[in-house]
Amino acid sequence: MLPESVQAFIDAEIAANEDDFSGLRCVVFNGTLQRSPAVSNTDALVAVSRHIMTSLGVTVDTIRTVDHTIPPGVWPDMRDQGYDVDDFPELYRTCVEPADMILLATPIWLGDQSSQTRKIIERLYAYSGETNEATQWAYYGKVGGVLITGNEDGGKHCAAQMLYALQHIGCVIPPQSDSYWTGEAGPGPSYLDLDGQGTRNHWTTRNAVFMTWNMLHFARMLKDAGGVPAYGNLTRNWNLADPDHPNPEYRA
Repeated sequence: MLPESVQAFIDAEIAANEDDFSGLRCVVFNGTLQRSPAVSNTDALVAVSRHIMTSLGVTVDTIRTVDHTIPPGVWPDMRDQGYDVDDFPELYRTCVEPADMILLATPIWLGDQSSQTRKIIERLYAYSGETNEATQWAYYGKVGGVLITGNEDGGKHCAAQMLYALQHIGCVIPPQSDSYWTGEAGPGPSYLDLDGQGTRNHWTTRNAVFMTWNMLHFARMLKDAGGVPAYGNLTRNWNLADPDHPNPEYRA
């Protein structure tokens, strides 16, 4: 869908790469409101990043949140809170826990993230009280990034909120770790619409490419280094436990 010259440039960079990114994993949460197999503008932008990653041997799990039964809440398993079904604990175990990178992708509605994206941030937050083998928070050593599409204002606002949430729960945020397409102000064409020219916008594509490579570089460095150094950030040195508190930081 990208212009041939742009796609050729991206593929040439991939071919010339000398770093080994094999063995890395990325989980993408697409907050589109379109259930599969409906066309998703957000997934079209994700495809730029996914192409680079998979071409370099990275395993990418793409999840449309709306395709799953995921209740709202900030507890790891909402079935313990009275819901009959909760798909998120299995998604966390099979896709998030082994991931080296977490990529949040969202459309914009009324200038903000979609309800599906906000729900995933809350559910990721529910696991932020878990710890790794070093007793750091569970997301230490993972890298975060965001992609955003829409036909109204709010790209930087959404990115600021989403990236803050990812770093707050423990993810590392590389430089230039977001990209967005919003078109002109007010209602108008979406990313895939021909007259919107989203796929032909070099600024959006460039930033998506930069984000992807920076996520890969930082994920490789962190994995090879064994994660974030554990001195000075061990949870066992601080007792804030309150098992009945709804905030995951106090349930740790």
